[in-house]
Amino acid sequence: MSHGDELTRLDAADLAAKLAAGDVSSVEATRAHLDRIEAVDGAVHAFLHVAGERALAAAADVDRRRAEGEALGSLAGVPIAIKDVLVTEGMPSTAGSRILEGWVPPYDATPVRKVREAGLIPLGKTNMDEFAMGSSTEHSAYGPTFNPWDLERIPGGSGGGSAAAVAAFEAPLALGSDTGGSIRQPAHVTGTVGVKPTYGAVSRYGSIALASSLDQIGPVTRTVRDAALLQDIIAGHDPHDSTSIPDAWPSMAEAVRNADVSGLRIGVVKELDGEGFQPGVRQRYHEALDLLARNGAEIVEVSAPNFEHAIAAYYLILPAEASSNLAKFDSVRFGLRVTPEGGGTVEQVMAATREAGFGPEVKRRIILGTYALSAGYYDAYYGSAQKVRTLVQRDFDAAFGQVDVLATPTAPTTAFKIGEKLDDPLSMYLNDVATIPANLAGVPGISLPVGLAPEDGLPVGIQFLAPAREDARLYNVGGALEQLLVAEWGGRLLDRAPDLSSHEMLASEEGAV
Repeated sequence: MSHGDELTRLDAADLAAKLAAGDVSSVEATRAHLDRIEAVDGAVHAFLHVAGERALAAAADVDRRRAEGEALGSLAGVPIAIKDVLVTEGMPSTAGSRILEGWVPPYDATPVRKVREAGLIPLGKTNMDEFAMGSSTEHSAYGPTFNPWDLERIPGGSGGGSAAAVAAFEAPLALGSDTGGSIRQPAHVTGTVGVKPTYGAVSRYGSIALASSLDQIGPVTRTVRDAALLQDIIAGHDPHDSTSIPDAWPSMAEAVRNADVSGLRIGVVKELDGEGFQPGVRQRYHEALDLLARNGAEIVEVSAPNFEHAIAAYYLILPAEASSNLAKFDSVRFGLRVTPEGGGTVEQVMAATREAGFGPEVKRRIILGTYALSAGYYDAYYGSAQKVRTLVQRDFDAAFGQVDVLATPTAPTTAFKIGEKLDDPLSMYLNDVATIPANLAGVPGISLPVGLAPEDGLPVGIQFLAPAREDARLYNVGGALEQLLVAEWGGRLLDRAPDLSSHEMLASEEGAV
C-alpha cells in the first residue's frame, strides 16, 4: 500500500493527529485524497465537482498557519466532502438538479463556513437525489452514484454521494442533509456512520431547502468519534436561521471518550422489528442489542403505535413544503431559463423551464404537495398529516419516559440493485420507514454499522434515537457499541470492503456502464 493510500485509509481523528504532530502535511493528505478520487470516482461517481487546485491552496494555507505556530482546530487540515445541497462560494451548487446547473453561489452555507474556519479542506461537492428527493441517488440529474461495496447497487439517498465518498476512501468526512433519513439510510447501506442532529442544532442557512420543518444538516463519517468531532464544529446558534437553537451544546467528542452503556435503558421499538425487515438486517440488529446487554445495558421493549402512520404523514408534509420551497425556481431570478420557440409570456417561459429543469420525482412531489395545500383539501390532507405528526411526537415522549434511547434497524433491507425500485415510488418510500419518525419529531438519530447481512454480504446499520437536545446520548451509546464491535471484529467493517483500486474491477465496470 502506497503512502497516499495509507493516508486515505486513516480515520479523520487519526489523520488530524498526524497533521498536528507534523508527520504529514495537509497538502500531502489533500493530494492523496484527490488522487484517490481520480482513481476510483469514475466507477463510484460520488462527486459532481472536485475542487482540485483550490483544495490544495486551502491545504497549503493551513500548513503555513501551523508552521507559524497558530493554534488550529481539532480537525484542521483534514479533507471533507460537501453534499451539493449546501451552497459553496466559488463552487457550483446544483442540489442535483438541471435547474441549477452551473450556478456558483456568492456565499457559503453556515456549516460550510464553519468547517472552512476550522481549517478543514473542502474537496468538492457530492452527488445527490435532485433537491434531496429520493432514497437511492438515482434521481440525480447527473446520473446515479454507485455503492462501493457492490457497484451494481445503490448507495442510499438522497445523500448517496457523501456516504459513497466516505466508504470509498475518497474523503474521511462529509457533510450531508437529512429530511427523512438521507444521512442515516445511506450510512446503513455503505457501512458508514451518519448522524441527524436535533432539529435546530445545526444551521440550515445556505442549505437549499426541501422541507424546512424536516431538513437537518449533519456528519457523514467512518467512525462515531469522527462524527462527534465534526458535529462539535458545525453545531451552534446562527442568527441567520430562525429555527436555530440558541442553547450551548456539550462536547459530543467528550461523550464518545466517556462512552459507557452500564445501566443505560435502550428501548426496542416493536413496530419497527419484524414484518418487512430483511432477516440478515434483523439478525445483526439483535446481535448488537445482545452485545450491549452483555455490557450492562438494559433492553426494554417499547411501543410507538403511531410510527406506522409516519410515512403517510411525511409524504404529505414534505411535498407540501417542497412545492412552496421550489416555487422560487421560476426562470426569472436565477438558475436555468428555457424560452419557448418564438418567445413567450412569463408563464410560458416558467413552464418550459420547469419542464426541462425538474426531474420526474421532483414534479411528482410538487404536484402532490400543491394538491395537498389546495383550498378544498388542506384540512383533509396537510392538516390531518400535521395531527399525525403530533401523535408521533407524543409516542416519542411516552417512550422516552421509559428509556434513555430508542433502537431500531436503520432501514428494512440492505442496498438494492440500481434500477430495481425506480419505477415503484411507494416501494422506494418504504426504505425510510424507520428514519422518518425522527424528522417528524425533530429528535436526533445516529446510524452505525453492525456487520454484514449473511445472505448478501452487504452492510447493515443500527439506529439509535434520543430526546431533542440529547445528542450526546447517541454518541455515548454509539461510541460504546462501536468500540465493542471493532474489538470483536479486529478492525473496522469498512476494512472488509472490496478494493476499488483493482484495475480489473474498474475496467469491467467502465465496460458495463
